[in-house]
Amino acid sequence: MELVRPVCEMVHRDAKKLLYPGAVALDATMGNGEDTAFLCEAVGADGKVYAFDVQDDAIASTRRRLKEAGLLDRVVMIKDGHENIHEYVKEAVDVGVFNLGYLPGGDHAITTLAATTVRAITHCLALLKEEGAVLIGLYWGHQSGEEEKKAVEAFLATLSPADWAIAETRFPNREKAPLFIEIQKKRYGHGNESIQTKDDSENN
Repeated sequence: MELVRPVCEMVHRDAKKLLYPGAVALDATMGNGEDTAFLCEAVGADGKVYAFDVQDDAIASTRRRLKEAGLLDRVVMIKDGHENIHEYVKEAVDVGVFNLGYLPGGDHAITTLAATTVRAITHCLALLKEEGAVLIGLYWGHQSGEEEKKAVEAFLATLSPADWAIAETRFPNREKAPLFIEIQKKRYGHGNESIQTKDDSENN
């Protein structure tokens, strides 16, 4: 029995525990649509998935996958950076999923970035229902990956343990191995009220 699973399987495993028919999920990095399709199946016919990406290839690939699976009616596909989640999603979310890095099979020069990723995670956390979670696969073996990894971990260190449960899974015998990060909003916490991005705080 294989106990240690790939990061993508860990994300799906934990998302499945929290999703149910009628749930609302968010895919912050559409990619080739694997996570989007999984989330659409998990929320059922009465649920909804918001999916973001900036690349036309990613959106087209995801659309094809969802159409073939009969899942297009469950998704709102948005061509914009995930740092702008809050401009499109106006309802509470059960699960948010991030696959940070670059589009598999795409241009490796186009990657997620430290500043926009932290803003996106911040906005996603603010949308979570009680006991909802943000699940992150952080692939940092690219040019700006180490900066992004450090920025995400530094941000997470600022979150109150009274409001947020956070765990990180590492693979210490693999060089530049991806990380799996789980952030769950605690019941009775004050999570949404205590989160601000740097941009938000400067505008107050």
